[in-house]
Amino acid sequence: MTQELNAQVVTEAVYSAIRHSAVTLRPDFRRAVEGARAQTEPASRAAGVLDRILENARIAEADGVPLCQDTGSVWVCLEVGEQLAVPGNIFSSVDDAVARAYTDGRLRMSLVRDALFDRANTGDNTPAFCELKLVPGAGATLHVLLKGGGSDNASRVVMLPPGAGAAGVRQVVLDCVREKAANACPPLVIGLGVGATFDKVAGLAKHALLREVGSAAASAEAAAFEEELLAEVNALGIGPAALGGAPTALAVHLETAPCHIAALPVAVNMGCCAMRSASVRLI
Repeated sequence: MTQELNAQVVTEAVYSAIRHSAVTLRPDFRRAVEGARAQTEPASRAAGVLDRILENARIAEADGVPLCQDTGSVWVCLEVGEQLAVPGNIFSSVDDAVARAYTDGRLRMSLVRDALFDRANTGDNTPAFCELKLVPGAGATLHVLLKGGGSDNASRVVMLPPGAGAAGVRQVVLDCVREKAANACPPLVIGLGVGATFDKVAGLAKHALLREVGSAAASAEAAAFEEELLAEVNALGIGPAALGGAPTALAVHLETAPCHIAALPVAVNMGCCAMRSASVRLI
């Protein structure tokens, strides 16, 4: 008998993930900050900023208050095994969970009704932005990411000619960091998507932020590219809080995909120093 995923399970998992993520710095990101702090000149301005980030995280978790005043929009990605049955209403109560979580947690409401024609606040931080992704197997994992405006505003999509190659991709990232990193609250995690299509490449970059900070890419070639690019980003000297030094970024995470022979889509999605996401195994 095929196992069916329950919409109520998804709803409650979204609620719990929001309440937790809003006040808790992601453990892998915290470890990366601690590691960077251990390698930073103790008396430097960068060390002071890293200390404040860690202190802020301790206070937020202990007092149950938001890590950042911008408590973000809610991105929900449900990865479902192909062997599971998924009801058509799987996301039907997610907005209710978001509204309850933001009200109960006293989180800032940041969503407007329409980007162009009605910028009145919705009043409950809905709607959530939901995505269903089929994966092999019979399991189900829910990812919830609270994404602040500063880091998303610092992101971009560029359609390069295929001849631009790796050098062109590298230039897109470095230009984006030079121009936008200060507004994205570094140290950053840089999600980099390369491939697919115009509408899908940004998703690759956002999914890359879910990886454990500093974990190696699936292929040795991609892992080497990540390391090289991270070194170049940090050589810019923008530093924590854009006050100079290193690190500007703690990791570069790359996801690639096939694409059209005439295209080289590139997307950069920055994760800020208040990395707020949770991944929950549902089945």
